[in-house]
Amino acid sequence: MTQATPDTSPTAHQGEAEPALHRVMGPWLLLLFIVGDILGTGIYALTGQVAKQVGGVVWLPFLVAFAVALVTAFSYLELVTKYPRAAGAALYTHKAFGIHFITFIVAFAVMCSGITSASTASRAFAANFSGAFGLDLGAGGWGITGVALLFMAVVAIVNFRGVGESVKANVVLTCVELTGLLIIICIGAWAIGSGQGDVSRITQFKASPEGGGAFWSVIAATTLAFFAMVGFEDSVNMAEECKDPSRIFPKVLLAGLAITGVIYVLVSISAITLVSPEDLGEGETPLLKVVQAGAPNFPVWIFGFITMFAVANSALINMLMASRLVYGMSREKVLPDALGKVHAKRRTPYVAIGFTTLLAFGLIGFVGGVPALGGTTALLLLCVFTIVNVAVLVLRREKVAHKHFRTPTLLPVVGALSCAFLVGPWTGRAMVQYQIAAVLLAIGVVLWGVTVLVNRHSRRPGAQAASVATP
Repeated sequence: MTQATPDTSPTAHQGEAEPALHRVMGPWLLLLFIVGDILGTGIYALTGQVAKQVGGVVWLPFLVAFAVALVTAFSYLELVTKYPRAAGAALYTHKAFGIHFITFIVAFAVMCSGITSASTASRAFAANFSGAFGLDLGAGGWGITGVALLFMAVVAIVNFRGVGESVKANVVLTCVELTGLLIIICIGAWAIGSGQGDVSRITQFKASPEGGGAFWSVIAATTLAFFAMVGFEDSVNMAEECKDPSRIFPKVLLAGLAITGVIYVLVSISAITLVSPEDLGEGETPLLKVVQAGAPNFPVWIFGFITMFAVANSALINMLMASRLVYGMSREKVLPDALGKVHAKRRTPYVAIGFTTLLAFGLIGFVGGVPALGGTTALLLLCVFTIVNVAVLVLRREKVAHKHFRTPTLLPVVGALSCAFLVGPWTGRAMVQYQIAAVLLAIGVVLWGVTVLVNRHSRRPGAQAASVATP
């Protein structure tokens, strides 16, 4: 039976009344977006926690996480070039399985991971702001919360003004992030060249008191290090704001992953060479310890500012992703129409921006530490990645009129199995991460019920929420 090719134009689903998103992102802006999204809170804050679990081979979990992310990225490349729309994983899930409940939960999980990460980054920004200016705002007090809320409001304003302004801000912040990590790499290279530090640490595994062996310690550390590699999937939600996405995405996404993977391994080697795993795992500023150990005369406050802006970039990009995901799912009839409205002048999804910002405001006062939230974010996204890898194989039966990237069949299979494996409790993942994820998904189920009622009230069948999925 011949299948009709769905209309991929941005206005295909709600008519010409709604303006399309503004296509301003070329290959270089997209590359900086991807690199800036992957870099940030993860590497700046989690290097010490990974070292605490695995010891001197802290670079190995980052390398394993990179390999898993790379395999999954190939699946995303086939799907984003085949369906260049803003909804990302949720769109792929609905087109593959056509089950409104699963689609909604996937969208909710991805949105939650972005908003929770952005909220955590906002509090980290406030804490670094307090330290940089020598202010006593009180850890966990109203001072930190107030600064975090103000910062999130600024992010919302930048997001509302337009993706052009947002991406330009991302360019600046990404350059700041890269500068900080290059400082660490250069300090490590200079120290190693001058005979400082202990290079032999990079081959030393932490002794496991439970006798679990090196393999399971690396796997446990990988579940945390994977948080530092996520972010590449956010870029597919910007597809409607990219120029010729089917052509530029493959090279740009793979280049972004390769750049960040190399940087992470070099930063990890530099860090563990200059600071012991035990010291690196203490506190929340592991890379600052590397600077102090390798270049004691370097102005520490400068690196503090760099860290502050690095986590600011993470917040901006995550809120960009979350708002575009909500917008995209509204256009696909999975969320109410109101969330898909585009501002006539700014050409941005202003209702979706307001909705995701309000959720972030609510989360800022209740977030936990980086390991718990980072691990939970990775847990949710690994579940999503498993589904996306399966969706690639299911959607092979559907043809589209334009040319698109096609990944080798073996890679989605490997990606689905590896992501599913890293989700399990046998990896040593902390139980609190499953508890947080369960609470978030329970909230998602409630919101799904509300959405179904809204759809019925507006006479839109929830089981056929996305018209584009109908052949």
